[in-house]
Amino acid sequence: MKLILSTHNVTLTKAIEDHIVAKLKKLDQFDERVVDSRVTLEHDNTRVPEKQFSCSVRLSVRGPDLFAEDKESDLYAAIDAVIKKIEQQIRKRHGKRKTVKHKVAAKLKGARRAIEE
Repeated sequence: MKLILSTHNVTLTKAIEDHIVAKLKKLDQFDERVVDSRVTLEHDNTRVPEKQFSCSVRLSVRGPDLFAEDKESDLYAAIDAVIKKIEQQIRKRHGKRKTVKHKVAAKLKGARRAIEE
């Protein structure tokens, strides 16, 4: 997976980068078809202290891209919240795909029973 990491008013340290890479590797286990991921980190001093840091993630996958954004007082908390949101979106997409396959299989099974009777 290709990682594009951009920052705005945030100094990108090795620890922050390692934290993001570790979280994205976890997402890569859920869906191997991710082409690339864009992570944007921002710090805004004009906001209230509870929402100064924002993190947004866009995953390019087959079909519509997945996007999540969160604002927190701590940068690491914002990263964790965004990754959790993206993980939920991946699970939802996977569940829908699985449901479609099960519906098709159930229809075929019903058709075979009708022919046998």
